Amino acid sequence: MTTPAQDAPLVFPSVAFRPLRLLAICAVFAGLVTAAAALLGHPMIGVFFGIGLGLGLLNAVLVQRSVDSITAEAHPLKRKMALNSATRLLIMTVVGLTIAFVFRPQGLGVVFGMALFQVLLVVSTALPVMKKLKEGPADEIEGAQQ
Repeated sequence: MTTPAQDAPLVFPSVAFRPLRLLAICAVFAGLVTAAAALLGHPMIGVFFGIGLGLGLLNAVLVQRSVDSITAEAHPLKRKMALNSATRLLIMTVVGLTIAFVFRPQGLGVVFGMALFQVLLVVSTALPVMKKLKEGPADEIEGAQQ
């Protein structure tokens, strides 16, 4: 049986989003990919992969700051959030594709780095939230038995 949305524990994204943890994970991935690419004779692919991870992390931090500033307003507007997100996404895409085009074929590592970052972001954010959701009902049951 699932918990209805209105009864689910409130988990703030700022609690689940940990930029320093993501930075460490990205540094490890960048190092591993660069080492593997160097062993295959293409170390620049690993370097560009690390740049892609860095661009993804920059985007995630900018998203967090944008959400914080827009939701702090008295009347936050969805339109403002959507425009901000679309603009940021366009800029990041243009930067990533420009690097990939100018430094092709090794520059494609930027695109793969940005894509992997999105997977890392979802996993690193979803796992703590899922853990908190699983703990929520158990805490309520324990409190009722005492």
